[in-house]
Amino acid sequence: MSTVIEQSVQARMVASAPQMETLPAVLSYDRADPFAVRMAFPAPATLEGTEVSWEFSRELLAAGMEVPSGLGDVRIRPFGYDRTVLEFHAAEGIAMVHVRTADLRRFLRRAQQLVPCGHERRFLDLDRNLTELFGSR
Repeated sequence: MSTVIEQSVQARMVASAPQMETLPAVLSYDRADPFAVRMAFPAPATLEGTEVSWEFSRELLAAGMEVPSGLGDVRIRPFGYDRTVLEFHAAEGIAMVHVRTADLRRFLRRAQQLVPCGHERRFLDLDRNLTELFGSR
């Protein structure tokens, strides 16, 4: 069984113009980092021309599909019947994207199969994490 899952999603960039641009994005979840979800946008979809990746908690993603959640750099909230808005706050500004809630639910179900919610600590390699933190001596 793979320890990493990835899922492509279509994100719609919210802009001041009336039309939203569709962007490809990839959600990923790694059992080695069981609390985190990553969302990556490819280089052509970013202002910098380099891939941009945001990391946030799986719990935040699940909660944000139901009620507005998050206070920091990533904020998530439901939008209408079938969309979820993800806001990414950075020094350069705020990027807001809409993603189909059904796609996010499917991704979270796959992550749940890999690491059940509430069992994340069982998949942490604390010895490896401490070695990385303090360096091998």
